[in-house]
Amino acid sequence: MISKKVCVLGSFSVGKTSLTGRYVHSVFSDRYLSTIGVKISKKELICDSLPSVTLVIWDLEGRDIYTNINVSHLRGASGFFVVADGTRNETLDEALNIRALALEVIGADAPNYLLINKSDLLCEWEIVDKQLEAIAQKGVKAIKTSAKTGDSVNAAFEALGRDMLIKEGIIS
Repeated sequence: MISKKVCVLGSFSVGKTSLTGRYVHSVFSDRYLSTIGVKISKKELICDSLPSVTLVIWDLEGRDIYTNINVSHLRGASGFFVVADGTRNETLDEALNIRALALEVIGADAPNYLLINKSDLLCEWEIVDKQLEAIAQKGVKAIKTSAKTGDSVNAAFEALGRDMLIKEGIIS
Protein backbone atom coordinates (compact mmCIF):
# COMPACT_ATOMS: atom_id res chain seq x y z
CA MET A 1 0.00 0.00 0.00
CA ILE A 2 1.32 3.41 -0.98
CA SER A 3 0.90 6.22 1.58
CA LYS A 4 1.53 9.91 0.91
CA LYS A 5 1.56 12.87 3.29
CA VAL A 6 -0.29 15.94 1.98
CA CYS A 7 -0.29 19.30 3.79
CA VAL A 8 -3.14 21.81 3.49
CA LEU A 9 -1.90 25.34 4.14
CA GLY A 10 -3.26 28.88 4.04
CA SER A 11 -4.50 31.85 6.03
CA PHE A 12 -7.20 31.64 8.69
CA SER A 13 -10.75 31.06 7.49
CA VAL A 14 -9.99 30.28 3.84
CA GLY A 15 -11.63 26.85 3.99
CA LYS A 16 -8.74 24.43 4.59
CA THR A 17 -10.66 22.31 7.11
CA SER A 18 -13.85 22.54 5.04
CA LEU A 19 -12.04 21.34 1.91
CA THR A 20 -10.46 18.47 3.85
CA GLY A 21 -13.83 17.56 5.39
CA ARG A 22 -15.53 17.68 1.99
CA TYR A 23 -12.90 15.37 0.51
CA VAL A 24 -12.52 12.93 3.41
CA HIS A 25 -16.11 12.74 4.68
CA SER A 26 -18.15 14.24 1.79
CA VAL A 27 -19.68 16.77 4.18
CA PHE A 28 -19.69 20.54 4.61
CA SER A 29 -20.42 22.50 7.75
CA ASP A 30 -20.73 26.27 7.70
CA ARG A 31 -19.86 26.36 11.41
CA TYR A 32 -16.40 27.90 11.70
CA LEU A 33 -14.02 26.17 14.06
CA SER A 34 -10.42 27.35 13.94
CA THR A 35 -7.87 24.55 13.70
CA ILE A 36 -5.28 24.64 16.46
CA GLY A 37 -2.00 23.02 15.51
CA VAL A 38 -2.72 20.26 13.03
CA LYS A 39 -5.60 17.90 12.31
CA ILE A 40 -4.69 14.67 10.55
CA SER A 41 -7.12 12.71 8.36
CA LYS A 42 -6.72 9.74 6.05
CA LYS A 43 -8.50 8.76 2.88
CA GLU A 44 -7.79 6.25 0.17
CA LEU A 45 -7.50 7.95 -3.19
CA ILE A 46 -9.49 5.85 -5.61
CA CYS A 47 -9.15 6.80 -9.26
CA ASP A 48 -9.37 4.44 -12.24
CA SER A 49 -6.08 5.61 -13.69
CA LEU A 50 -4.08 5.50 -10.43
CA PRO A 51 -2.84 2.75 -8.12
CA SER A 52 -4.39 2.72 -4.65
CA VAL A 53 -2.89 5.46 -2.48
CA THR A 54 -3.65 6.40 1.11
CA LEU A 55 -3.48 10.16 1.53
CA VAL A 56 -2.50 11.25 5.03
CA ILE A 57 -3.83 14.81 5.05
CA TRP A 58 -2.33 17.30 7.48
CA ASP A 59 -4.71 20.27 7.86
CA LEU A 60 -2.49 22.93 9.43
CA GLU A 61 -3.74 25.87 11.45
CA GLY A 62 -4.15 29.13 9.56
CA ARG A 63 -1.35 31.61 9.21
CA ASP A 64 -1.61 35.36 9.70
CA ILE A 65 0.68 38.20 10.75
CA TYR A 66 0.73 36.81 14.32
CA THR A 67 1.15 33.12 13.51
CA ASN A 68 3.88 31.33 11.60
CA ILE A 69 3.71 27.87 10.09
CA ASN A 70 5.38 25.19 12.17
CA VAL A 71 7.79 24.02 9.47
CA SER A 72 8.31 20.70 11.25
CA HIS A 73 4.74 19.83 10.16
CA LEU A 74 5.85 20.13 6.53
CA ARG A 75 8.70 17.64 6.76
CA GLY A 76 8.04 14.36 5.00
CA ALA A 77 5.21 15.77 2.86
CA SER A 78 4.99 14.42 -0.68
CA GLY A 79 2.85 17.35 -1.83
CA PHE A 80 0.68 20.19 -0.61
CA PHE A 81 -2.20 22.53 -1.23
CA VAL A 82 -2.17 26.22 -0.45
CA VAL A 83 -5.67 27.63 -0.07
CA ALA A 84 -6.87 31.18 -0.71
CA ASP A 85 -10.37 32.59 -0.27
CA GLY A 86 -11.67 34.01 -3.54
CA THR A 87 -13.72 36.59 -1.63
CA ARG A 88 -10.63 38.01 0.15
CA ASN A 89 -7.86 39.25 -2.12
CA GLU A 90 -5.27 39.48 0.68
CA THR A 91 -5.40 35.70 1.15
CA LEU A 92 -3.93 35.21 -2.34
CA ASP A 93 -0.73 37.10 -1.50
CA GLU A 94 -0.45 35.22 1.79
CA ALA A 95 -1.03 31.89 -0.01
CA LEU A 96 1.79 32.65 -2.45
CA ASN A 97 4.12 33.53 0.45
CA ILE A 98 3.19 30.29 2.23
CA ARG A 99 3.75 28.36 -1.00
CA ALA A 100 7.27 29.77 -1.30
CA LEU A 101 8.05 28.75 2.29
CA ALA A 102 6.65 25.25 1.75
CA LEU A 103 8.74 24.78 -1.40
CA GLU A 104 11.86 25.75 0.58
CA VAL A 105 11.10 23.15 3.27
CA ILE A 106 9.61 20.30 1.23
CA GLY A 107 11.64 20.85 -1.95
CA ALA A 108 11.37 23.06 -5.00
CA ASP A 109 9.95 20.20 -7.07
CA ALA A 110 7.22 19.24 -4.57
CA PRO A 111 3.85 18.75 -6.30
CA ASN A 112 1.47 21.48 -5.21
CA TYR A 113 -1.68 23.36 -6.15
CA LEU A 114 -3.16 26.68 -5.21
CA LEU A 115 -6.84 26.17 -4.40
CA ILE A 116 -8.96 29.28 -4.75
CA ASN A 117 -11.87 28.33 -2.53
CA LYS A 118 -15.47 29.55 -2.36
CA SER A 119 -16.25 29.32 -6.08
CA ASP A 120 -19.90 29.09 -5.03
CA LEU A 121 -19.62 32.82 -4.22
CA LEU A 122 -18.15 34.03 -7.53
CA CYS A 123 -20.26 37.20 -7.47
CA GLU A 124 -18.42 38.20 -4.24
CA TRP A 125 -14.91 37.36 -5.46
CA GLU A 126 -12.11 39.88 -5.13
CA ILE A 127 -9.57 37.63 -6.85
CA VAL A 128 -9.94 38.06 -10.60
CA ASP A 129 -8.97 35.86 -13.54
CA LYS A 130 -6.26 38.31 -14.58
CA GLN A 131 -4.45 37.64 -11.27
CA LEU A 132 -4.78 33.87 -11.75
CA GLU A 133 -3.43 34.14 -15.30
CA ALA A 134 -0.41 36.09 -14.03
CA ILE A 135 0.44 33.49 -11.39
CA ALA A 136 -0.14 30.65 -13.88
CA GLN A 137 2.54 32.23 -16.08
CA LYS A 138 4.89 31.83 -13.09
CA GLY A 139 4.19 28.09 -12.98
CA VAL A 140 1.59 28.07 -10.19
CA LYS A 141 -1.20 25.57 -10.82
CA ALA A 142 -4.50 26.94 -9.53
CA ILE A 143 -7.90 25.28 -9.21
CA LYS A 144 -11.14 27.05 -8.28
CA THR A 145 -12.92 24.98 -5.63
CA SER A 146 -15.96 25.08 -3.39
CA ALA A 147 -15.93 23.15 -0.13
CA LYS A 148 -19.63 23.98 0.18
CA THR A 149 -20.77 22.44 -3.12
CA GLY A 150 -17.82 20.06 -3.57
CA ASP A 151 -16.97 21.63 -6.94
CA SER A 152 -13.50 20.47 -8.08
CA VAL A 153 -12.50 19.19 -4.62
CA ASN A 154 -12.09 15.52 -5.60
CA ALA A 155 -10.45 16.58 -8.88
CA ALA A 156 -7.88 18.64 -6.93
CA PHE A 157 -6.92 15.71 -4.70
CA GLU A 158 -6.75 13.38 -7.71
CA ALA A 159 -4.51 15.83 -9.58
CA LEU A 160 -2.16 16.17 -6.61
CA GLY A 161 -2.12 12.40 -6.09
CA ARG A 162 -1.28 11.85 -9.74
CA ASP A 163 1.51 14.45 -9.63
CA MET A 164 3.04 12.86 -6.52
CA LEU A 165 3.03 9.39 -8.14
CA ILE A 166 4.57 10.75 -11.35
CA LYS A 167 7.32 12.55 -9.39
CA GLU A 168 8.25 9.32 -7.64
CA GLY A 169 8.16 7.31 -10.88
CA ILE A 170 5.30 5.09 -9.75
CA ILE A 171 3.28 6.08 -12.82
CA SER A 172 4.22 7.91 -15.98
